[in-house]
Amino acid sequence: MRRLAAVMLTLALASSSNAQQIGQNRPNDAQENYTLSVKVQLVVETVVLKDKQGNPVHGLSANDFTVTEDNVPQAIKFFEHQDLAVNAKPLPESKRADEDVKIYKKLARERIAPETTENQRYKDRRLLALYFDMSAMRPADQMRALQAAQKFIRTQMTSVDLVAIMRYDAGSVDILQDFTANRDRLLSILETMIVGEGQDSAEEVSDASSSDTGSAFGQDDSEFNIFNTDRQLAALQTAAHILGNLNEKKSLIYFAGGLRLNGVDNQAQLHATVDAAIKAGVSFWPIDARGLVAEAPLGDATQGSQGNSGIYTGAAANAVSFEFKMSQDTMYSLAADTGGKALLDANDLDRGIVQAQDSISDYYIIGYYTTNPAKNGHFRRVKIALNNQTLDAKLDYRQGYFADKEFSKFTAVDKERQLEDALMLDDPITELSIAMEIDHFQLNRAEYFVPIIVKIPGRELALAKRGGAEHTLIDFVGEIKDMVGGTTVSNVRDFVNIKLSDATAAELAHRPIEYDTGFTLLPGRYMIKFLARDDETGRIGTYQTTFVIPNLNKEEKRVPISSVVLSSQRVDMKDAIYDAAKAKVRAKDNAVNPLVQDGKKLVPSVTRVFAQNRDIYVYLQAYKPSAGSAASASAPTPAPPPSPDPLMAFVTLYSNGAEAFKSQPIAVSPRAATRLGVTPLNFSVSASGLKPGRYDCQVTVLDPATAKANFWRAPIVIAQ
Repeated sequence: MRRLAAVMLTLALASSSNAQQIGQNRPNDAQENYTLSVKVQLVVETVVLKDKQGNPVHGLSANDFTVTEDNVPQAIKFFEHQDLAVNAKPLPESKRADEDVKIYKKLARERIAPETTENQRYKDRRLLALYFDMSAMRPADQMRALQAAQKFIRTQMTSVDLVAIMRYDAGSVDILQDFTANRDRLLSILETMIVGEGQDSAEEVSDASSSDTGSAFGQDDSEFNIFNTDRQLAALQTAAHILGNLNEKKSLIYFAGGLRLNGVDNQAQLHATVDAAIKAGVSFWPIDARGLVAEAPLGDATQGSQGNSGIYTGAAANAVSFEFKMSQDTMYSLAADTGGKALLDANDLDRGIVQAQDSISDYYIIGYYTTNPAKNGHFRRVKIALNNQTLDAKLDYRQGYFADKEFSKFTAVDKERQLEDALMLDDPITELSIAMEIDHFQLNRAEYFVPIIVKIPGRELALAKRGGAEHTLIDFVGEIKDMVGGTTVSNVRDFVNIKLSDATAAELAHRPIEYDTGFTLLPGRYMIKFLARDDETGRIGTYQTTFVIPNLNKEEKRVPISSVVLSSQRVDMKDAIYDAAKAKVRAKDNAVNPLVQDGKKLVPSVTRVFAQNRDIYVYLQAYKPSAGSAASASAPTPAPPPSPDPLMAFVTLYSNGAEAFKSQPIAVSPRAATRLGVTPLNFSVSASGLKPGRYDCQVTVLDPATAKANFWRAPIVIAQ
């Protein structure tokens, strides 16, 4: 069945009139060409219909169904019944020996062939796509995933199954095999896939040719590929779009070794991936290739000791278990939100493929051209009902979809409204990549300053220069909501004008643009949604996440500390390459921003990827209020100064559990003029003596006077 998402009809009419052509420089006998363009949107629904006994209901036609979209009746234009039960027969077990496998020098890149009226290749067929995320699996997990796929193809394929093989590796989605029933071909592809490829892959971009201007540019663009689940989710979204060209039901079996949204990841991308899959008729069936894991409380022999007090209090064991469970939560969400089911904590991985196989039975395909042509991105609710009320059957279908979004064509009047509409959409727009870091520093007993820095890959904005523009204007809009009350507590509307000289354009091609702002918030749980739009191209990116501002006044067991900022840049405030719209507001924020000192700003790295030839700056604040400072907030007289006893702190880097670097301990006394006993802690770590790779950065803060301590740890990457 053909997919007609948008139909273009061109009509050419020839005229042999010999009438004089007034105002046109053409011969009298020239033909006239008329072009008529009509755009329509076809909406496809797959409906599973079963009776009380759970058996498929056959023999229905389009006249037996009524379809409405937002309570508006729709005319059914396409109708088809997919009968899988008649031809579904187990294939004989493949006896093909391993030595007969054809080894390809290079795996071919294919495409998913669409169905045509002349060749209905997907009629009465079950479509299963095996998707291997090689960047999210260790070599042992990749081996198990490939073996499970081979077992299914050899022993469990049926005569109605068509299987495709897709792979995500090095930042791209490759179709290694189109949907086929040729088991030998499928087994050959699986045998040719190299175990270990894609592990820790990142798109390396050399910056040897770029100058260090110390401006608002950040690290190399390859940092967006490390510690960022957005790329993996965006790849799944791409796979869903590819499969969406087919109207039939599709199951995407997603092999990965866990998929975790962490501090630098974007929940908006998760929503966009799920919405794209629902619209494309794709259900995700994630399979955790790690299988059933029986971990020791503090990790297995491949890991070193945690080396802190957490191994005695149980915090380390809880952290190991929490990390593992969090790596499965995103896989579970992908399955639950798209109609699939995640296979977790199971060694029989091919069982997950069989579950996806069994989920597709007989169903009807119903297509209609929506009567609502607006491309506003809003959700449209679809309702399908049987006209025959006496037929007692259960209908299972997609309850609605998000309309297409078209924000690239702006007018002067609608530009602001369209950006605000994009902020309110439940289906986020993820055309631009965005990374964000949210920190917090205590200002007084009640308030916290929350600096926020946003990074956008410069290569996604360089199109404006190539198009002849002399500058790139980026619009920003965002809001922060209280998760408890659901009210908006703060918002931002700003833009930056990036000057694109020849030297700047060369830098912009492979370095991110950084934008920062700040808010004053009370302790609590918040959600931030932030949009950036390239004003030249109209492309929009969305970042959405939740964050918590802790109440450090209630911290009694440990030394209260702020967020820990890791950076490799201290930039002069006057060297910024862009002009912000709200300069006065930003100057006010800089006055209380602890990252601004002596006219220079410490720029957080966001993705925590550092070049080997740069120093790593570590900054945080510890708080040591005096005994009377708690009551001093309401006292008319000034509080006594905090205790002059200093705090001790040092930085440690671990590689594979072993200590790779340890700074000299520093002793810093609290500022006497602050009631909170603010103690700024600054470190500078040279990365030149460290090998490229992954490290765990730990900051330890000790208070010898009270025998209290605090530990902070996060992963970093040192790149060449």
